[in-house]
Amino acid sequence: MTKKWIALLASAAIGLLSSASALAASGGQLQQAGNDLSDRASLQRGAALYMNYCSGCHSLKYLRYSRMGEDLGLTEEEVMQNLNFTGAKYGEQIHVALAPADAEKWFGKMPPDLSLISRVRGSDWLYTYLKSFYLDETRPLGWNNKLFPNVSMPNPLWELQGLQHAEYGEPDEAGERHPERLVVTSPGKVSTQEFDQAVRDITNFLEYAGEPAALKRQAIGIWVILFLVALSFLAYLLKQEYWRDVH
Repeated sequence: MTKKWIALLASAAIGLLSSASALAASGGQLQQAGNDLSDRASLQRGAALYMNYCSGCHSLKYLRYSRMGEDLGLTEEEVMQNLNFTGAKYGEQIHVALAPADAEKWFGKMPPDLSLISRVRGSDWLYTYLKSFYLDETRPLGWNNKLFPNVSMPNPLWELQGLQHAEYGEPDEAGERHPERLVVTSPGKVSTQEFDQAVRDITNFLEYAGEPAALKRQAIGIWVILFLVALSFLAYLLKQEYWRDVH
């Protein structure tokens, strides 16, 4: 038992340290995503946005089209016509059409699978990351990220957000200047509020993709609680019956 408690405490400590490291790496400026897995409309919009702007490079190999359709209230026809761009079968996992050789040529490596990115980084980190891209001519692809400096990918949502530039602060001890704030200098297709909602929808969808069972767990949670309450009441009545003769 002592070993089990030590293991549990160690796991909790590691989790806290990971959260602290992520917050420190972001300069303590993570924005709140405000996810709501019960918002099916948000999940549907997030799925559409992800498939149109992210799935060209990033797979979700632990999620099947059929499972996504079932959980998000979409028919097979809706999924295959609007969310499947690789020709995969309805029961297959969500992979990309990008060939590894092309990925190596264009990006230096194959873009990572994002099935578990929300569980690894956290929803607030993802939300902040997608809003933190800015133009940087010193980078090979012309983009950088305030939350993840020197990231090796462009801004996938620049058409929606617009072109964002960084305003730099004073040089640090090493003589380097870091971006203090980001400003959209050329508006995108949607307003700031609409873009924030779009990023929130994508983050919400990725949180779902990291643990699809969470939707059903929340749905049956209330019934489990009601069952335990009823069981406790029956156990109380049984106790009263057993102890009646003793008194």
